[in-house]
Amino acid sequence: MEEADLGPQPLDQLMTDWALSNHDLVEISTEQLTHKQVQRARNGRRLTLKMMMKVTRAFNVTIWHRLDKASKEGYFEYGWKHLFNYAKGYQADFVDPNRELIESRAQSES
Repeated sequence: MEEADLGPQPLDQLMTDWALSNHDLVEISTEQLTHKQVQRARNGRRLTLKMMMKVTRAFNVTIWHRLDKASKEGYFEYGWKHLFNYAKGYQADFVDPNRELIESRAQSES
């Protein structure tokens, strides 16, 4: 039987980096995403592909709504393989193309 609890996911760190809360994703999602589902995704509870896609869409849309027009043009849209370490195609050595965008947003907010 496969391990159900896989530890904190890349999603968790990315949400911290982007200063997003579980509520932010739930609030923006049009797919009836719940706080519990987001928490399970962050903590590494194995999700179905459908649920990973739902969380990924909510994550990207939440960020998108916070970006100005210039930043939107350079934004790299994350896939589930970037957010979940058990997803097919996951690369442990993935370098986030949005790192500069994250850092510039953090500086402008402080």
